[in-house]
Amino acid sequence: MVLAAMIVVRLQTVVSREVAPGETAVLTVGSIQAGTKSNVIPDQAVLQLNVRTYTEATRTLVLDAIRRIVRAECEASGCAKEPDFELFDRFPLTDNDGAATERVASAFTGFFGDRATPVGQQSASEDFSDIATSLGAPYTYWFIGGIDPDSYDRALQAGRVAQDVPVNHSATFAPVVQPTLDTGRSPGRPPWWRR
Repeated sequence: MVLAAMIVVRLQTVVSREVAPGETAVLTVGSIQAGTKSNVIPDQAVLQLNVRTYTEATRTLVLDAIRRIVRAECEASGCAKEPDFELFDRFPLTDNDGAATERVASAFTGFFGDRATPVGQQSASEDFSDIATSLGAPYTYWFIGGIDPDSYDRALQAGRVAQDVPVNHSATFAPVVQPTLDTGRSPGRPPWWRR
């Protein structure tokens, strides 16, 4: 367990010390599983990490750093066995097509008015782009707000949207049924689906 803790601490330096300031990377240790009792030293630990980057080069840099750090910490701790690495749930970069995005943004602005706002780059892990990428099709990805509008306005006025508005995959994400459901289906057959 001490080894797992040391790995987690050391991994916290990857983004701050190894990724260039102009690049974006997120490295999250989302799960640690080790041991079954408080008085027994575990013989193994499983760490699950999530890596999100905007470029393949930065992704490679981060993955190489993870392997280097885990191996070094295992060696420093005298592990009898080399660590195992398994990559799963790998998704391509979600990179919206410019023309498709302009079309959807224009339609959203026409339909939703000032409620349609750009969100900028996000570092979410998303499998959405797998479908379009495999078909060679243009795509655009958008968000539908799911929080009570008054709660959002309070967070916006306080400058605390990032802290107070839970998003997908957050333990506190719980969209309100209304107006979320109506907003999501309100455009009916939207104009950007028509040719």
